[in-house]
Amino acid sequence: MNFSMLHPADQIVMIMKRLYSYQMTTTSGGNLSIMDDEGVMWISPSGVDKGNLTAADIMKVMPDGTIIGQHKPSSEYPFHLAIYRARPDLRAVLHAHPPALVAFSLIREIPSTNIIPNCRILCPKVAMAKYAVPGSEELGAYIAEEFKKDYDIVMLENHGVVIGSDDLFTAFMEFETLDYVARIQINAHSITGSDSIRLIPEKHMELYREKSADVQLDRFVPSTRTSEELSARKEMCQLIHRAYDNNLFTSSQGAFSRRLSDGSFLITPHDKDRKYLEPEDLVLFKGGLAEFGKAPSHSFPLHQAIYAQSPEINSVILAEPPHIMAFAITDVPFDAKLIPESYIMLKNVRKFPFGSSFMQPAMLARELSMKEPIAIIENDCVIACGTSLLNAFDRLEVMEYSARAVVDTIKMGREIVAISPKEIRDIEVAFNL
Repeated sequence: MNFSMLHPADQIVMIMKRLYSYQMTTTSGGNLSIMDDEGVMWISPSGVDKGNLTAADIMKVMPDGTIIGQHKPSSEYPFHLAIYRARPDLRAVLHAHPPALVAFSLIREIPSTNIIPNCRILCPKVAMAKYAVPGSEELGAYIAEEFKKDYDIVMLENHGVVIGSDDLFTAFMEFETLDYVARIQINAHSITGSDSIRLIPEKHMELYREKSADVQLDRFVPSTRTSEELSARKEMCQLIHRAYDNNLFTSSQGAFSRRLSDGSFLITPHDKDRKYLEPEDLVLFKGGLAEFGKAPSHSFPLHQAIYAQSPEINSVILAEPPHIMAFAITDVPFDAKLIPESYIMLKNVRKFPFGSSFMQPAMLARELSMKEPIAIIENDCVIACGTSLLNAFDRLEVMEYSARAVVDTIKMGREIVAISPKEIRDIEVAFNL
């Protein structure tokens, strides 16, 4: 989908529905705007159900201040105008109050953005604006002042967050990523009982940027498409959409691959919206060559190495779900001996140092097999391997759900009683593990 080709009103409706569907705003909360090339500001209305917004509901504020539409513009439209005046380079503004970011606004702290690379890249600088009454000129002045300092992301004391960008989808990606990081950090606090989280050293981040830079790949143009490949493309997209809807992927993050019977494999593209990924967007690798005209996920060397090392693995997922990633940014180990399903699917979950996935893919590939199909990479991602697309996806879900159960148990202030060694042996015998 070419988001930029949608009408401004349709863009606002689409993003607002995503915010509402994923519980990042409420029926009455949040507001979005777009400044078009003619100087017209399109903005979400006040007092209209955000879960049922239509293009006809979107308001227009003309360059001379005239308001056009069947409703009132958002009560906070003055600060949108203030941002555009302060930063004429911006073309979209997003404001919402997701619980995790509100939690940080209540303690007047900014979530740490250097706990995972994706957030460090998308949200490099975040400011905090002083509290003022919503819709007031004072609040607009406080927010605009931070944008004048070249911040594109501004937290609001006791309120939420405002993001400005070149386009509305980029603003949404940054917002979604910051919200994920806030959730990961809150979960990490729950399992440690402190603010003890591991940050990415700057030298390691530079290595990540270097390795993640677009590489020159030898290319090929597929002459035919097998029915197996076409079926795999369709199934992959269905599961990628499920991963997004189940909060396992974000719009910009999450790599999924599937090996085909001839040794080639399909993988998610780089920088494409996971929510609307189409079968033709997936990138085919064959004989070490990448499909012409497409940019594969930057993690493709690891997928390639895993398939070369382990013939029994036919699908690999890299992701950053918010509960299991709490264990990736702390020293707390994750023990899958929780319920039979978690041990059967996850076995012994091991941690590997930051950089393993992109600096030493061959080494990491040797550590993964169907006997040990799961890995946590510190401050980076989790990896789930499977014999099929569904098998790998199931493991990722079980890993995140199990981590969530651990976080919830710790929140109750109770001690986890793990399955005993004898009970583990009984499971291994019963399920031939």
